[in-house]
Amino acid sequence: MAFLLGCEKVRVEFPTKTVFESVSLGVDEGDRIGIVGRNGDGKSTLLNLLAGRLEPDEGRVLRNGAVRVGVLGQFDDLNDDATVGEAVVGDRLEYEWAGDARIRDIIAGLASDIPWDARVGALSGGQRRRVDLVRLLIDDWDMLALDEPTNHLDVRAIAWLAEHLKGRWRQGAGALLVVTHDRWFLDEVCLRMWEVHDRAVEPFEGGFSAYIMQRVERDRLAALAEQKRQNELRRELAWLSRGARARATKPKFHVAAAQALIADVPPLRDELALKRMAMARLGKQVVDLEHVTVRFEGEDGSVRTVLDDVDWIVGPGDRFGIVGGNGAGKTTLLRVIQGLQKPSAGRVKIGQTVRFAVLSQHLDGLSDVGGDRVRQVIGRYSRRTMLDGKEMTPAQLLEKLGFSRADLNEPVRDLSGGQRRRLALMLILLDEPNVLVLDEPGNDLDTDMLAVVEDLLDGWPGTLLLVTHDRYLMERVTDHQFALIDGKLRHLPGGVEEYLELSSRPFATAAGGPVGQRVARPGASNPSGAGTPAETARAAKLSGGEQRALRKLMQSNERKTGTLRGKINDVRAQMADADPTDFTVLGDLQSQVDDLQRQIDALEEEWLEAAEKLGE
Repeated sequence: MAFLLGCEKVRVEFPTKTVFESVSLGVDEGDRIGIVGRNGDGKSTLLNLLAGRLEPDEGRVLRNGAVRVGVLGQFDDLNDDATVGEAVVGDRLEYEWAGDARIRDIIAGLASDIPWDARVGALSGGQRRRVDLVRLLIDDWDMLALDEPTNHLDVRAIAWLAEHLKGRWRQGAGALLVVTHDRWFLDEVCLRMWEVHDRAVEPFEGGFSAYIMQRVERDRLAALAEQKRQNELRRELAWLSRGARARATKPKFHVAAAQALIADVPPLRDELALKRMAMARLGKQVVDLEHVTVRFEGEDGSVRTVLDDVDWIVGPGDRFGIVGGNGAGKTTLLRVIQGLQKPSAGRVKIGQTVRFAVLSQHLDGLSDVGGDRVRQVIGRYSRRTMLDGKEMTPAQLLEKLGFSRADLNEPVRDLSGGQRRRLALMLILLDEPNVLVLDEPGNDLDTDMLAVVEDLLDGWPGTLLLVTHDRYLMERVTDHQFALIDGKLRHLPGGVEEYLELSSRPFATAAGGPVGQRVARPGASNPSGAGTPAETARAAKLSGGEQRALRKLMQSNERKTGTLRGKINDVRAQMADADPTDFTVLGDLQSQVDDLQRQIDALEEEWLEAAEKLGE
C-alpha cells in the first residue's frame, strides 16, 4: 500500500488550549478510517491538519506530492445566488457531465428531488448538504476527508452515501477519513478507527463495534493497573504506620473471553417495570389518532396531503421511533399528537394526565436563558428526578451528562452545541413530563455522550416518541419503529432496514396489506403464535414426505447453529488471550467470527424458509 499523507511529531495549540502534542500517524491507500472522540478534543482539527487546511505549530505534515484530497467541511461554501446546477457542475459543459454514468448516479442518488435551476439560498439545510456532497463526490479524488457528512441527511440518503463510499474505489485504492457521530455509518464504511483524546490519537483496527470491544478491554486493563497501584500504596502506608507486614498473596486476574465482558450485563431496560410506572403516571390513555388527515394549501392553490387517514394508538410506556424522508411529515405528526396542529379530518384524543415535553432541533427551550450562567439555570431546580429507579439531584444529573465544575460558570449562549443540547435535555427531565418528544436529540453529540444519553433514556419511565436519522440511536432507544411514507404510517417489525426496503418499492404492495390499513399495536396480532389460515393451507398442500424432510432440515440446522456458536465462543476466547495491542491477530480472529456468523445467518434463513413452508 502506497503512503498518501500523514504527520510527524505534530503539535497544535490554540490560545486557550493545546489540542495535539507530538502526534505522528499516516494514511495509506486502501485506508477507510473513522475519527471519534469527545466534543472539543480535536477531531475536526485533525481532519483539517491532514487535509492541508491548518498548519501545525510544531512538527510537519507529510504528503505524497501527487495526492488529491477532497474535503467536506461541517459548513458549506456554496454561493447563495448560484443555481443548484452551477453549484454542482460549475462551468462544465452539459455533455461532459451528463454523459458520465458515475456523475449521473451520484446526482440521482443524492439530489434527484432538488430542482436543477433552484437558487442555493432558497434550499433547506438538508438540501444544501446534499448539493455540497454531490459537488464534492462527482470529482476524482485520491482521498476524501469528510466532516459530519451525515448531518441533515435522512436515513435513505445516509444508506446511499455508505454504499457509494464502499464502492467508490477498488479494493486497496483510495482513502477515506470521516468524522461522524453516526455509529451505524462508521460500522458500515470504516475498516479502522482513530480515537482523539488527551492531545493524542490512538488507532484501533476494525469498525466502530470492534473499536468499542477493544476500548472496553483497554479500560479494563487500565482499571486493573490502577487497582494494583492503589493496593501497593495502601501497603506502603500500612508499613509506614504499623511496621512491616507479612507479604500478601498477589491477586491473580483471569482474562475473560470477550463475550464475558457483557455476559452479566442486565437488559438495556426493564420494559414491564417501566410500563407499570408509566401507567401509574399516565393512566390508560395517552394519545389516540382516529382517521387523521392533514392537508396544506400552497400559494398556487395546490393541495398537499401530509397525513392521509392515519390511525395510531400511543399508550403509556410506549417507546416509538418515527422515520421518513425530509418533508415526509414527521414534524407535522408530532404537532398533531401534541394538539398544536388541528387535523383537516379525523380526531385526536389526548389523555387528561398527559404532560408533553419537547426537545426540538433548534433548542427553543434555551432561548430565554441564553444570558444566564449554567449554575444559575440549574439553581432554579430543587426537585430530584427519578431515573432507573434512583433519585438524582440536578447537580448529579449535570455531572452525568458530562459537565465539569468549570462549565457551571459559563453563560448558556457560550456553550458548545453539544453542551446546549445536553443542558436542554436535563432541564426537560427535571420538569418531570410523562410524554417525551425528541426531535434529532443526537445532533452535536459525540459517541460517548450519545451513550450517556441512551443510558438516561433507558431508565426514563414514560412514553417516548423519537424522530432521528441516526438509525443506531433509533433502534437502541426505541422498542418499535414506524415509517411515514406517502402520508401513511406503517409499523416496521424489521426496523430501519425494513423502511429502506419499503421506500425503494411501491408502498401499496409492500410487506402485505393495503395502503390504508390501520396501524396495529405491536405484538397484538396473532397472539396464539399459530400460523395464519393462508399459511396453514399452504402447509396442508405439502406431502407427508416433504413435511418430514423440511422438519429434518430444521433440526439439522439447529444442531449446526449450536456447533457454530460454540466455535465463535472458542475464537472469542482466543481473542481475549491475545495481545490487545496486536491488531493483526485480533483482526484475523474477528474475521473468523464474522465468517462463522455469516454461516449461522444462512442456516437461520434456511430454517425460517422451511418454517414458513410448514406454516409454523
